[in-house]
Amino acid sequence: MYAALLHEFGPAGNLRYEQVAAPVPGNGEVRVEVRASGVHFIETTLRTGRGIGPHSAPALPVVLGSEVAGVVSALGPDVDDSWLGRPVVGTLASYGGYAEQAVVPIDALHDRPEQLSAEAAVAMVTTGATTLGLLDIAQPGPGDVALVTSAAGGVGALLVQALRRRGVIVVGLVGGPDKVRQATSLGADIAVDYRDQRWPDAVRADLGSHRQVNIVFDGVGGTSGRQAFDLLGPGGRFVLHGWASGTATRITTDDIIARASTVTWALGPQLLRRAGTMRELQAQAIRAAADGALTPLITRYPLSRAEDAHADLENRRAIGKVILVP
Repeated sequence: MYAALLHEFGPAGNLRYEQVAAPVPGNGEVRVEVRASGVHFIETTLRTGRGIGPHSAPALPVVLGSEVAGVVSALGPDVDDSWLGRPVVGTLASYGGYAEQAVVPIDALHDRPEQLSAEAAVAMVTTGATTLGLLDIAQPGPGDVALVTSAAGGVGALLVQALRRRGVIVVGLVGGPDKVRQATSLGADIAVDYRDQRWPDAVRADLGSHRQVNIVFDGVGGTSGRQAFDLLGPGGRFVLHGWASGTATRITTDDIIARASTVTWALGPQLLRRAGTMRELQAQAIRAAADGALTPLITRYPLSRAEDAHADLENRRAIGKVILVP
């Protein structure tokens, strides 16, 4: 089989499309014939040899990727025959997703609904689950004004859709005119380009004197994240879920007290406080896509172009969830 293999830490070009031995499932595992693999921004950092959060740099050589959707093609010695041939989506125990075949524990698999493509399923299994967890934390409702950073990204695009369905006024922050148009098409009431340093003034002008941002979903951090925090009205909620800019938003306790705001680091235990487990949150996300409640925005790359997928993602050229297709 073929896979995108990393032999040496460094730039995106270090990902090599090579032939490797097919993985063999062990006890409690199946092999999946991969139809789509998910790519996460965090993997562009791991590729350079730097750890991030609880994730340490992987041992080399490595096939990155932790999300796959496809069809079960081989079983571990103790796995029931009923799994063979089933369309599934799931998360790997560690790495191995950027490949034509991958081994997945059966307790990390979900049946893929017939009406849901492999690409959409893999876009929802973690990114969609994260989105639902963020909504559980923020509890937005009619009359709220929510600012979503990276509103044309994987999580951001889903947040915009979900917030509009809840009657929330949505401000989408994106990079570039194409993404402004994309955020608008997703339902953002206001879409602004963070590359224009005057964007906070544009948001204030569009909202008028009677409305203020009272929820921020911040997965970008850096200067944009701080500007978003400064737009937050009294008593607002600031939900942190990443730092795609390279640095987390800087907020002090004095800032929080001055605005009487609530600041939450959303990833980890907080994300599961309502669903209870990540598996349940994943199941909810898959159902939401299958029912048409949420539609993931996807940018596809052939597996042989994994390096391009990484380069576009880390340079903020990609739109939506980045998917590799063998």
